[in-house]
Formats: sequence, C-alpha cells, structure tokens
Amino acid sequence: MKEIIREIILNAGADVCGLANVDRFRKMEPGFRPSDIWPECKTVICLGVALPKGLTCVPSRMIYARYNRLVCDMADDVVLRSAKVIEKLGITAVPLPADGPYEYWDVEKQKGKGLVSMKDLAVECGIGTLGKNTMLLNPQYGSMLNLGAILIDFPLQSDPYAENICIPGCRKCIDGCPGHAISEDGHVDQKRCREMTYHRTERGFDTVDCNQCRMSCPVRFGRK
Repeated sequence: MKEIIREIILNAGADVCGLANVDRFRKMEPGFRPSDIWPECKTVICLGVALPKGLTCVPSRMIYARYNRLVCDMADDVVLRSAKVIEKLGITAVPLPADGPYEYWDVEKQKGKGLVSMKDLAVECGIGTLGKNTMLLNPQYGSMLNLGAILIDFPLQSDPYAENICIPGCRKCIDGCPGHAISEDGHVDQKRCREMTYHRTERGFDTVDCNQCRMSCPVRFGRK
C-alpha cells in the first residue's frame, strides 16, 4: 500500500514523496502536530515539487517571486488530486495547504506558524534534513523543493531518514543574509527576514526582493 500511494503522488506531479507513521511526530510542538489537526491521523504523506534551476540565474524580485508562488500552488494541486485518488482506495485523506492560510501570527515579531511545519514533516518523512538556513535540503533537489502534505487514517511504516548533505563548517547562508536574520543556533528572525524579502510594486504585484538563504547554499541543487 505504501508504494501504491507513493506512485499516486509521483504520478500526480510530485518530484519526491516520503511517508511516516504518526508516532514520529509526537516530539513536535503541541498544537502543531498532525494529530492536533486530525486525531484519526495514522500516517503523514509529504511531497515536494522542485523549482526550475534556472530561477537561480535571474534576480528574485519578479520572476522568482511569480514562480515560487506557482510551485506552491502546484504542490497544493498535487495534494488535492492525490487525496481524491487515495480515497478511492477506501482511505480517508486530509489535504494540507502548502503555505497559507494559517492562524498563528505574532504581530510584534512578525512571526507566523503554519498549521504544521511542512519542513519538519518532510524531515520525519525522510525527504531531507534542515540546513543552517533552516530550509529543507534534499539529496537530489537541494533546497529547491516546495512542500505539501496529506494526512491519512491508514497506518503505514515510516520511510528511513534522509542523508544530511549540509556541509560541515559552511556559513554561506548565515554570512550572506543581508538582514542578518539567520542565527548561529539555527533559527531565523522572521521580522528581519520579512522586512528584507516581501514587498509590492506600485501596481500592487507581490515581489521577493531577497532569496539569498536559498541561492547562496552550495548544495541548493543537491549532492554533487
């Protein structure tokens, strides 16, 4: 059944897929666990859709901003279509949004928390590990994945954890952050990051003025 579900996810357009039994997520922050969203959850399915490498060749403000958003939408589309197919197997499937909307927002710190942390789900599902920039690093696609997830009420065995490809001693993401938002202990000051990153044109189009945490990483395209 696990490989049937994985094939459904990959055929729907995902580049990677991992699964983990809900027991793996007990260590996550209370209130943001998969079982907090749906107590009947038995297994978490996490998937990634890769951004084109060419987006690293141009300034992030307009082109990257547009397609990073669209790839998040692609992840949502894969999640929704896959959930519908999985339910034809007699399994209940709860699709989770790749990005917003979410409730938690600290106004002073400009800190948001999703319904669950997609990157933490991805780690537990064996898709990748967290780099010093706190982004997910996948051995094949590096930091170029946008993530989605599905909760199901069918118990499955967890995939093995992924290999850590973050280079020991490398500080390029920390030193290259223009907002000095990445700390030595692996945390990101969301307020500093947001102030450097997210803006709008006079016409009202959203822009991404900085993506150096992703672009400066030597393994942004995965293991060489």
